[in-house]
Amino acid sequence: MRTVRIVMSAVLAGAGLLGMTRAAAADSPAPSPSGSADAEAAAPTEAGTSFRTATAVRPGQRATADASTGDYLYWVVPVDTGQRATVTAKVKLPEAARHGAATWQLDVFDGLRRRQACRYGAQTRTAAAGTSSVELSCTLRTVRAWAEPWANDPLPGSYYVRLTVVDLPRDDLGLPVHAEVEARTTDEGGARAVDGSLAAPLVPGATTASPEAEGSTASRAAGAMSEPEGGWSSGRWSDRWIWTAVGGLLAALAGIGGHRLTRGTGRPSRVPRPQVPPGA
Repeated sequence: MRTVRIVMSAVLAGAGLLGMTRAAAADSPAPSPSGSADAEAAAPTEAGTSFRTATAVRPGQRATADASTGDYLYWVVPVDTGQRATVTAKVKLPEAARHGAATWQLDVFDGLRRRQACRYGAQTRTAAAGTSSVELSCTLRTVRAWAEPWANDPLPGSYYVRLTVVDLPRDDLGLPVHAEVEARTTDEGGARAVDGSLAAPLVPGATTASPEAEGSTASRAAGAMSEPEGGWSSGRWSDRWIWTAVGGLLAALAGIGGHRLTRGTGRPSRVPRPQVPPGA
């Protein structure tokens, strides 16, 4: 019975800790309909033309831009530790008659301007001459809190989205197009967590600013526009900690129960002695 109670205590303790994990996940603020409407209203309506002039956009915002065919369009979005970003783009092509097919490409670069590979998605697509629009997408790998210097792992910080046409007839250069870009992030949880973290996220202009300029208003504004709404986590917390604690507790209780089962009652059994009749 005592062993059964120990096992039941282990199950209840594990359930309690798992409830704490769900409660911690539930504490994260969920976007309200009004908030999403405000974000949609405040979404940028233009794009930059280089890394330095990239337009800042929040995850979940749909950024738009009117440009000419052949322009390089840049946006920048913050992606934090443990998140996986999916970038989608839609280009509405001109209604005027085009001279041939056009190939559009969507590229994503990290804060070090390293081109990140897509896990899946149509990163490059060709639109025929009579096509009215083309859609592209790129799902990145999960962002890690830390990586070896030789690795090309995605790290927390700013991610640059570049949209451009890479192949088309020369006569179609300069035709007007309308572009829509959206980046969404999902939390992957402690299964993707690693030990260690960066001293600071890879945010150009904020992490590379001189000490004299770090306290300036422009530097603070650039840092605020380039970080998630809840700030950078930088690997401070992960539900991996709770899973580790649950595993350790269950292992300890299982060891106690196994010890009680194998050690027996703890006292030697008594062997009855033969009765000797008096006077024998």
